[in-house]
This record gives sequence, structure tokens and C-alpha cells, in this order.
Amino acid sequence: MAKHVVAPVGELPPGSRKLVEIGARRIVVFNTGGEFFALSDRCPHEGGSLFHGKVMGLVESSEPGEYRYTRAGEMVKCPWHGWEFDLRTGRSQCDPRLRVRSYATGVVHGCDLAKDVPAAETFPVRVEDDYVVVEA
Repeated sequence: MAKHVVAPVGELPPGSRKLVEIGARRIVVFNTGGEFFALSDRCPHEGGSLFHGKVMGLVESSEPGEYRYTRAGEMVKCPWHGWEFDLRTGRSQCDPRLRVRSYATGVVHGCDLAKDVPAAETFPVRVEDDYVVVEA
């Protein structure tokens, strides 16, 4: 799968998100405590934008009347109907058979990124009596 540069790390501080378009796909990139996750922007339930969803944790219970809040900042709730999705896997908490597409993310140093870009072909250039000349 091709890699796409979406933003400098400084533009996505912890707790932020960014909506990007790669081809025809809308993808939301989340920074949760310095970790980056990317999900399709479209909720599989009825198509709500996850970019506008609330990022939260998970309420779990081992027995009736006992609750604990875990995984703070690792879930996104669809703003339309409240379906929750795991930022790490895209799996729905409402229906584990459903998931939103997740994408691998990573941080690449600028020097390493430049190594993957093929060098542009260059030509010598000189100026002769107010004319620019390219030698090709």
C-alpha cells in the first residue's frame, strides 16, 4: 500500500485530529497521547462523519453495579447515533461484527522520507545575453 504524508507531527498535537482526503477516501488521523491512528471517516452504521465524533474512553463492567472507565482517548463515538469504534482496530463496541476501516500510521523523519522520493532529473542552465538556456 502506498504511503501518504498527511502533516508534520507538530500540526497534530495530542488530543487533536485531522481529516485528509487520499484519492476518493476521507480518512481521519487521530493523535491520542502521542500515538497516531487513522480510520475511515464514514461510520459503517449509517455514514456519519467520525471526524466530528467525540473521542472518549470505554466503560466496562465485570458485574452488575460495578463500572470502571478504561482506555481513555481510545474510542470515537459517531455523532449521529452514538456507535463507538476502537481507534486502534476500528472494531465497533456496539456490534463486534462491524468495523470501520483502519489504516497503518507511522512517524517518519524528514531525511528518511526524502530517501523514498526519486531524484528529479536536472539539467545545466546558463544565461547568455539575457536569454536563459537549458542544456538538455
